[in-house]
Amino acid sequence: MRISTRGRYALRMMLDLALNAQNQYVSIKSISQRQEISGKYLEQIITVLSRAGFVKSIRGPQGGYKLARPADEYTVGMILRLIEGELTPVACMEDQPNQCPRCKDCVTLDVWKQVEEAINGVVDHIRLSDLVTKQREKQNLI
Repeated sequence: MRISTRGRYALRMMLDLALNAQNQYVSIKSISQRQEISGKYLEQIITVLSRAGFVKSIRGPQGGYKLARPADEYTVGMILRLIEGELTPVACMEDQPNQCPRCKDCVTLDVWKQVEEAINGVVDHIRLSDLVTKQREKQNLI
């Protein structure tokens, strides 16, 4: 399983908003500069985040974006699934129940289930607020 650039940038954008938009809106331009990501690319990602209710927006010269909820209400898994879809490691696991004609006899399916459980166990237990804390520690801001 590989997380796309969109998924990685969405997580970075949400982290940037959590770090920089306490009670104010942050512009795409400022996020773009801090994260060194194209503003046009961020606009595409923020549209998805906004439609899903992950961020709020306001127009105008003082406009921009901020998180719709506190950072501790978002998990890495929530953000990645919104952008990437399900995080299943192999295509045969995407259907529920599994439609693969070999699923009853396939021992490798057990491996893929364990991989999926491990991935979900990690991304669903790391909150955006945890990343904020770690980022501040890395920047010696705590």
